[in-house]
Amino acid sequence: MADKKDTIPAPLTDEQRRKVLLGMAAAPALMVPGVSFGNAQFPTAKVNTTKLAVTDTEVIVGQLHSATGTMAISETGSIQAEQLAIDQINAMGGILGRKIKVIKEDGASDWPTFAEKSKKLLVNDKVACVFGCWTSASRKAVLPVFEKENGLLYYPTFYEGLEQSKNVIYTGQEATQQIIWGLDWASKEKKAKTYFLVGSDYIWPRTSMKIARKHIESVGKLGKVVGEEYYPLGHTNFNSLINKIKVAKPDCIFAAVVGGSNVAFYKQLKAAGITGAKQFLLTLSVTEDEMLGVGGENFAGFYSSMKYFQSLDNPNNKAFVEAFKKAYGPKSVIGDVTQAGYLGPWLWKAAVEKAGSFDVDKVVAASPGIELKTAPEGYVKLHENHHLWSKARIAQGQPDGTFKVVAESAELIEPNPFPKGYQ
Repeated sequence: MADKKDTIPAPLTDEQRRKVLLGMAAAPALMVPGVSFGNAQFPTAKVNTTKLAVTDTEVIVGQLHSATGTMAISETGSIQAEQLAIDQINAMGGILGRKIKVIKEDGASDWPTFAEKSKKLLVNDKVACVFGCWTSASRKAVLPVFEKENGLLYYPTFYEGLEQSKNVIYTGQEATQQIIWGLDWASKEKKAKTYFLVGSDYIWPRTSMKIARKHIESVGKLGKVVGEEYYPLGHTNFNSLINKIKVAKPDCIFAAVVGGSNVAFYKQLKAAGITGAKQFLLTLSVTEDEMLGVGGENFAGFYSSMKYFQSLDNPNNKAFVEAFKKAYGPKSVIGDVTQAGYLGPWLWKAAVEKAGSFDVDKVVAASPGIELKTAPEGYVKLHENHHLWSKARIAQGQPDGTFKVVAESAELIEPNPFPKGYQ
């Protein structure tokens, strides 16, 4: 729970929110008082002492996501949201008088490719920062490169925690804000005592389920795990898993299946008669983005644990959704990671302006304590551990592919990437 210094400040007016999120003018919430943004006050030699790709008129950043492969279904939204934020910032005049230029690279759902492309962006292109990655496998692949080259990565995905790097700003939830809070809700509100854990076979699902098992059986003492299964990324045949679930008859299916595999998983569950009307299922990895492929009719009645849903009813989000759909079409949707991706450029902008420099060390030093009163999820603040104070939420899938929020934490949850008892 936030202490007094983290109390949510007075909200902006609707007009101020609209000006920020629609890129019409500069909004007070994202600016630093007393700073002039003309290049006369911020000459290149002063704001760029480490040979980054910064000129008198532009600053170059990188974008590194999977535009192709099995993870494209999840990462496309991040690409769009980050670009939207950058376009809006440029429409406001840029950062320190400089427009942002983006170099886009495709990680292609392949972890070695992510590592290779990150090195290109940092060493060859000398980008000021990178907005990118989705899976923990891709983040782990690029992390040594960012730490060796002293780059700065804004990482948008909810993840397992157990990590903190000077070179990464984590804009998604960590385990205490998503996994543990979600399981506690399942136990209290749905009276779940037996759990079947299902995940894709890589670090995030496996570590997440390790944390989940510990919370269920020992730390939280919620009940018992009656099954645990993992499948390769891109896997599409879940018939044997479904048979095991039918035999185990769990109170809760707790799922962390990612990417395109979600489409086959939920369609096959429905075909086997396992629907939201009969079975409680809570997932960590289906957002509005995945729902496009899964289909509302296949997910209806199941639940997702996230911090953001497109249906959130607040002025910040209404303006954000309007701007997103104006940019990408009326049928476009916004998921949790998409929104967290949108926060990255705004957090970077605020840190650069606070530091008066694009130098990575100075931007990192200026980052703790930065708050975004205009965040679509409501309000966030950057902790000294490089994670965000955020609320936790549970929403139920609807037949039309939307989500209905059914639970929300009373306060912002302090990020704790290294919770005791779970390592």
